[in-house]
Amino acid sequence: MLPSIDALGDPRCAEDVAKPYESLCVVDASCAFGAKARAPHPIGGLETRFTMETLEAMHARHRKEKKDLQGRIMNKKKNSTKKTRKGVNDECAELERQLAEKQAAELVTLTGGGGEQEQEDNGAADVVQGVSEVMIEAHSQAKPDGPTPQEPQQGQGKKRNRQKERLARRAAEQMALAEAAESEAASMVDHRGIERAAMSGTIKANALAEKEIRPDGHCLFSAVADQLEHCDVALSSAGKRARDAVEGKAPGFKVVRAVAAGWIEDHPDDFAPFLEEDLDSYVTKMRDTAEWGGQIELMALANAYNVQINVVQNGPMEKIRPSGEMESEPAAEIWLAYYRHGYGLGEHYNSLRKSP
Repeated sequence: MLPSIDALGDPRCAEDVAKPYESLCVVDASCAFGAKARAPHPIGGLETRFTMETLEAMHARHRKEKKDLQGRIMNKKKNSTKKTRKGVNDECAELERQLAEKQAAELVTLTGGGGEQEQEDNGAADVVQGVSEVMIEAHSQAKPDGPTPQEPQQGQGKKRNRQKERLARRAAEQMALAEAAESEAASMVDHRGIERAAMSGTIKANALAEKEIRPDGHCLFSAVADQLEHCDVALSSAGKRARDAVEGKAPGFKVVRAVAAGWIEDHPDDFAPFLEEDLDSYVTKMRDTAEWGGQIELMALANAYNVQINVVQNGPMEKIRPSGEMESEPAAEIWLAYYRHGYGLGEHYNSLRKSP
């Protein structure tokens, strides 16, 4: 086994290194072209080992060294982690550089150490070519891992293509969802249309005209106020609370709210069983907020104003008459339209005026 290049460079190892070569005939580079062998050189540097090879044999060995080094580099990079990758890349680049320099030095030593004119003439062209090949290959191999200037553009192109593919898939998915929604909508029951169709018959039969009321939480009270005024029933006729609210220039729905809340407060036994909270909290909420009104408030208003409230809806028309102490012939008859599905916010009341 021949000593390594590092051992050859160490003067302390010169004597040990020289022994394997004492019986070998040193062949000059010109031997490849028919020249005679010459005596071995004394051991003392790189020249002794290198001049034992022909130029062709050296090229073959160099190729094998490069191949072996590439195998080592591949193993190093394969076993590297994200944290150690940069250090491994730098180490591999340094190994490639060292090998390139060593092989270049070997070529120069092989062809330039003989001293004979015929050797220099015959080997000059091979030396120049060999050194150039080694340096060019070392330069290309020593480049750090990573994309070339053209590669990012190619990567960006692929990325843009992937983005277009994602957008196309998303558009297709949205189109499929839209088609599914249309299909589902086509098969769904049109509750709003059915409700309006059912109510329109009753409205026309009673010669009524619908007055749109703003859907703001006060719709029931606003619709009742509109009906009372349309039927010439004074908002202040429901007692002291109503008179105080009217004198305070409160809007119509506020007056009606105060009347409904006051009637519920004055008749707790009639309404407390239907409430899910204590009566005082319910009265305060109904009087001072935009809480929706319902059946309880209609019952209170029918009694407070002594009117019959007819509620047109999808189904049998509901009639709410005064009861208890106010049970008598109603002073007036008012009409409301009640929608469960006609408005996006939910339940809603409109006023139904008698056509002129």
